[in-house]
Amino acid sequence: MRALYDRAAELARRYGYRYVETPTFEATELFARTAGETSDVVTKEMYTFVDRGRRSLTLRPEGTAPVMRAYLHRMRELPSPFKAYYLARMFRYGRPQAGRYREHRQFGVEVFGAAGPAADVEVIVLGDALLRSLGLSRYELQLNSIGDEACRPAYREELLAYLRARRARLRDEHRERFEANPLRVLDCKDDGCREVAAGAPRITDRLCGPCRAHFEGVLAGLEAEGLKPVPTPTLVRGLDYYTRTAFEFVSLVLSQAQATLFGGGRYDGLAEALGGPRVPGVGFGMGLERVLLAMADEGLAPPEEPGLAAFVVGVGEGGRRRARELVRELRAAGIAADAAFEDRPLKAQLRMADRSGARYAAIVGEREAAEGTVTLRRLADGAEERVAATELAARLAGGR
Repeated sequence: MRALYDRAAELARRYGYRYVETPTFEATELFARTAGETSDVVTKEMYTFVDRGRRSLTLRPEGTAPVMRAYLHRMRELPSPFKAYYLARMFRYGRPQAGRYREHRQFGVEVFGAAGPAADVEVIVLGDALLRSLGLSRYELQLNSIGDEACRPAYREELLAYLRARRARLRDEHRERFEANPLRVLDCKDDGCREVAAGAPRITDRLCGPCRAHFEGVLAGLEAEGLKPVPTPTLVRGLDYYTRTAFEFVSLVLSQAQATLFGGGRYDGLAEALGGPRVPGVGFGMGLERVLLAMADEGLAPPEEPGLAAFVVGVGEGGRRRARELVRELRAAGIAADAAFEDRPLKAQLRMADRSGARYAAIVGEREAAEGTVTLRRLADGAEERVAATELAARLAGGR
C-alpha cells in the first residue's frame, strides 16, 4: 500500500498537484450540507458521534468537501487554480466485502478555480495514467454530463414524471424516496431499477447551451489525449454537489459490485454550499484497495517499495569493523544498506542477505579490509566481482 501511495504521489506532483492533508473527523454539518441530506453517505454510511463538548462530529467519508473547506479558509494565500492531491483514510459504514471496507484508503485530486473543460480532461487523464502505470488495461472510461442549475431542474421534473409512472417497478428504497432525488435511481444496481433507468429520458439530450459546449469540450480534449470514453447516460455521482461532468473508470474483470475503480466529476456549486464564493472545481477519489483487487484479477503483481541495495557482510574482526563503516558510508550517500546486528558466521549472514531482499551482498573479509576492496555478489544469480570500497556507493547507485 505504501508503494502505491508513492506511485500516486509521484504522478500527482508530475502534473503540478501539491499535497493537502485534512483532519480525520470534521463537523457533521460539513458533509450534511455538501453531500445532501438524502444521500446514502449521510443517511446510511457516516460514522457520526457527539464529543464531550456536545458537538456532532463525523469521521471523514470523502475527501472533496474537507479539501474545499480548508481551501476556503486560506484561499487568499493560495494560487488559482489550486491543484491538490491527498492520500487519506476514509470511513463509511457498510457490510465489509472484497474491495469495500469500512476503513479504506483513497487517492484523490482536486482542481479549484478552473471552470473550463481542460481541467476535467486533466484529472481524467491523470487517473488513467496511474492505472496504466500499474499495468492495468482491462477497464473502460464511462462519461456523462448531469447538467447544472440552469438545465437540470427541468430535466428533474421530466425524470420525476417518468419515474412516477413506473413506481411499482422500482426497488423498495427508491419507490419510497425517488421524489427527493430522482437521479439516484439512474445509478441503482438493482435489476428492476436498471430496467427502468434504461428507458429514462437522457439528460445529455436536454443540456443547456453552456453545458453542451462544456461536455463537447471534454469529449474533444479526451480524444486529443487518446482516450475513448463510453457515453453512459445513467451515470450520476452519489453526492449532491456534482454538476456537469461525471465519470467513472470501470473494471471489466471485477464483479459488478466491485467494478468501479474510481469516479469523479465537476462540482461548481460546492464552495457556495459551504458559504464561500463561487469556486468551480473538478476532481476524483480513487479507492486504492479496489485498484489492488483489479490488479490481482488481471494477474499483475502489486507495486513494491524499493528494497535494499546491499546487505553488508563482515567476516573476521577486521572485516566486521570495516563492514560497519561501509554501512554508515552507504547510508550517508543515500544508498539503502543493512547488516547483521551481531557477529554471525558467513553462511548465516548470506542467508540474512537473501531474506532481506537486497540486490547485492557486499562481502568484506580480512583481505578485502586490508586491500580496501569489497566482494560484490549479485544475489539474483550469484555473480561476483571485486570493486574498490571507495567506488561501492557509486556502483550500487547505478543499479547494475
